[in-house]
Amino acid sequence: MDDYPLIENHGLIGDLQTAALVTTEGVVDWFCSPRFDSPSVFGALLDKEKGGHCTVRPAHRTHSTKQLYLPDTAILVTRFMTEAGAGEVLDFMPVTGTTVTADHRLVRMVRCVRGSMSFEVEIAPRFNYGRTAHQLHITEHGAVFVAEDGTELTVHPIREPEDERLVDVLTDRDADLHLSLTLQAGQQRGLILEMGGEGPPAEVRLDAHQRLFDETVAFWRSWLTQSRYTGRWREVVERSAITLKLMTFAPSGAVVAAPTAALPEQLGGERNWDYRFTWIRDASFSVYALLGLGFTAEARAFIIWLSDRVKERAGSGGDTGPLNIMYKVDGSSDLDEQILHHWEGYAGSAPVRIGNGAATQLQLDIYGEALDSIYFAHRHGFQVGHGGWTSMRADLDWLADHWDQAEEGIWETRGGRQDFTYGRVMSWVAFDRALRLAESKGWPSASERWRAERDAVYEQVMAKGWSEERQAFVQHYGGDVLDSSLLRMATVGFLTPEDPMWASTLDAMDQELVSDSLVYRYDPGASPDGLRGSEGTFSLCTFMYVDALARAGRLNRARLVFEKMLGYANHLGLYSEEIDLTGRQLGNFPQAFTHLALIDAALTLNAALDRR
Repeated sequence: MDDYPLIENHGLIGDLQTAALVTTEGVVDWFCSPRFDSPSVFGALLDKEKGGHCTVRPAHRTHSTKQLYLPDTAILVTRFMTEAGAGEVLDFMPVTGTTVTADHRLVRMVRCVRGSMSFEVEIAPRFNYGRTAHQLHITEHGAVFVAEDGTELTVHPIREPEDERLVDVLTDRDADLHLSLTLQAGQQRGLILEMGGEGPPAEVRLDAHQRLFDETVAFWRSWLTQSRYTGRWREVVERSAITLKLMTFAPSGAVVAAPTAALPEQLGGERNWDYRFTWIRDASFSVYALLGLGFTAEARAFIIWLSDRVKERAGSGGDTGPLNIMYKVDGSSDLDEQILHHWEGYAGSAPVRIGNGAATQLQLDIYGEALDSIYFAHRHGFQVGHGGWTSMRADLDWLADHWDQAEEGIWETRGGRQDFTYGRVMSWVAFDRALRLAESKGWPSASERWRAERDAVYEQVMAKGWSEERQAFVQHYGGDVLDSSLLRMATVGFLTPEDPMWASTLDAMDQELVSDSLVYRYDPGASPDGLRGSEGTFSLCTFMYVDALARAGRLNRARLVFEKMLGYANHLGLYSEEIDLTGRQLGNFPQAFTHLALIDAALTLNAALDRR
């Protein structure tokens, strides 16, 4: 661990088509281009020696650091303090817009704000996950790294032509670039790392950089003014909204589960998955959060993306269904899982996986989540067209034929299929929302069959999903394991929050799955999932627990759990997937699902506290 930064010691910047992670020590150790799911250019996060990085740090090793976002923006400020002076690195990516482009820029501005400070800069790309060698070409006006496959990373210096030359330049046998510079208070220099640009390196004048900076500030602050949220925890909620926007692929509206791959759920373990894709489930949740805050354009873009997925194979798909559980951001579905054997993994956590083999799993809950989000959007004024409704009808007909079967479940276990209760509950949701849509619009439908299947699912869950011994709903039929995915049973209306069976289930979860305020998904020891090792508490589930408590009227408990959970965020308000017993963050970072659940919990709890 001494060679790797803590997962939580990172900030996220991005341009709405890809993103980069920057450590509190000024290291860009994760950056893929031109998309979130493209091969990495900097990947030291997963292999400190072979991954590649871009580092800007004080030459004086004895220093302290602070990191913050410029208020209401995605511009990251990393501050360094020494006895001789204080300096800052401002990192941001100019927003690309909704047109797919290969041109992506990472701006790193270095300035001294007090005294004097010497900085060291090292640019060491490792293209294609460190598998493709490169050459370095230095010119009078910058430098270009050229990979063997033709990929280029161009370094444009930020300076005035008449400036004194403050930078010393060195190269090494790995064709990396080393710079050193000393700045006095008020002086600033910088560089722009550009992927996919055209033309040679060019010096960027300070006023041109200032325009880029001002435009980026203006974009984020203008975007955030759409938020209608004025309740408690406003800064926390809006930071989560910005984080979700950073993980949205603007050309399609799809939200990636996380911008990273293979960060471990257990240090040294094998639970290392690639999350740079769009899950139907996760992204469907984004509709509730985005519309709840007032971001209608983002919600509309995703609904269009989701509708396209529904139409692609409507009614087909055999036993695996017409919907995949996840897609690439452009809607394609080739997610073959590979292992990067040449990388050691974060802190030695191998294997390093890219792609995701769970893409072909059968997970029945996604139909409920898709239909629920479309219905929710419909209630907020989004119109479903004839083609979309025809495709939904075909998918509902498929679900009517296939809901009563074993599946892999929401957590993508690899231990074999089960009759998961949550999958059945969400199948009920799919039929219920389709019936409501058809009735509200007077559309043709197989309403009699859908109603019969909805009722059959309900009766089956109440008969087989409930354990008299546990006095709780359980993970799958015939078992007695609890599962926090069922915290959504009351949220989706399968049960009322006041139902004694629901109150008893909440009590059982509190005793078995809740550790102080943190919530586990399930106990893998009691319910083997086909993988070795254990995992931490799941941050998504903790916020779902807050939501469930608030709906059940347990407001004091809900608020305490929520406030405690806010204390587990990193210094920027970001969350990875899990939290271990020491409070350290684990898993891919930041995780969209967690930030979505945070927003939902805040909305529900704030409204409940207002009513009280």
